[in-house]
Amino acid sequence: MYHFIVRQKLRRSFGDLNAGRYAPIVAQFAGPHRHLMVGRHALSGERRTPAATGRWYARLQRLLPGLRFELESVAVSGWPWDTHALVSWKDSFTLPDGSVGNNQGVHAFRIAWGKVRSLEVHCDTDRLHTYLARIQTLGLEEAAAPPITDVPA
Repeated sequence: MYHFIVRQKLRRSFGDLNAGRYAPIVAQFAGPHRHLMVGRHALSGERRTPAATGRWYARLQRLLPGLRFELESVAVSGWPWDTHALVSWKDSFTLPDGSVGNNQGVHAFRIAWGKVRSLEVHCDTDRLHTYLARIQTLGLEEAAAPPITDVPA
């Protein structure tokens, strides 16, 4: 039953993302946490505080408006104090010229007592980097900005 509830909460969270409701997403993170997106681009890097993670989601919304996830699978294991979840997805978003971009990937979660302790976002980073370069050439300079991070180098 517990795993079913976690799967439902994850599906609802992706529903919030699809609807552009990012504030409820940030509220699900523990005070100290790890939010990581792999790659070398404006959305990459690691964040550990709700403030930095909130800035990242605001950037995500600006760079990839209309972002929508189609979930392929949601797998959950573990206990309430140490839950692991993998969500595999395909996405689509609107580029500034009106064309549509897409990607695919996996979100890997670690959850404890209902709070996200760690989220790693893995996708086709070459594809994302290409889209961000295109978004920059279409006039949105933030697409080439350094990653949002609050982790000392």
